[in-house]
Amino acid sequence: MSTLNSQEEELETVSDREGITRLSEVFETSARRWELIIYPSMFAFVVLAAYGFFLIYRLAGDMHYMVISVDTHMSVLSSNMQSMSENMGQMTTNIRTMTVSLDSMEHKMGTLQPILASMESMDESMKSMETSTKILTVATRNMQYDMSRLNDNVGRPMSFMNSFMPW
Repeated sequence: MSTLNSQEEELETVSDREGITRLSEVFETSARRWELIIYPSMFAFVVLAAYGFFLIYRLAGDMHYMVISVDTHMSVLSSNMQSMSENMGQMTTNIRTMTVSLDSMEHKMGTLQPILASMESMDESMKSMETSTKILTVATRNMQYDMSRLNDNVGRPMSFMNSFMPW
């Protein structure tokens, strides 16, 4: 039995060695598969991390230039806002002056009522003068007609008599 036990032990030892060797081979195969996946993934991660750092660095630089530009334009904007505020103040003063002027004009319009009444009287007088001028025009036209007839009546005999006169 002892030989049987020792053979069994040897078989167990051999099978343990084969199992460990097989486990070792499977582990190495599995490790190679993982190496094919992990190493390129790690390289890609490093490349992407470096590119991300580069992008963040460029973004920080661009933000720096943008802040400088905005700061420059803000001072110009601030001075323009100040002058705009002053102009608004002047406009407010001018509108107040216009309001006072309009109130004054409204008061003066009240005093124009008597003038309006006298202008209506003047309008009537102008119509009367227009009528008189028309009558004068008709009378002058009649005088012109009469002078024309007189010229025809006196002019023909005078032209005949002028041929006898020495002057």
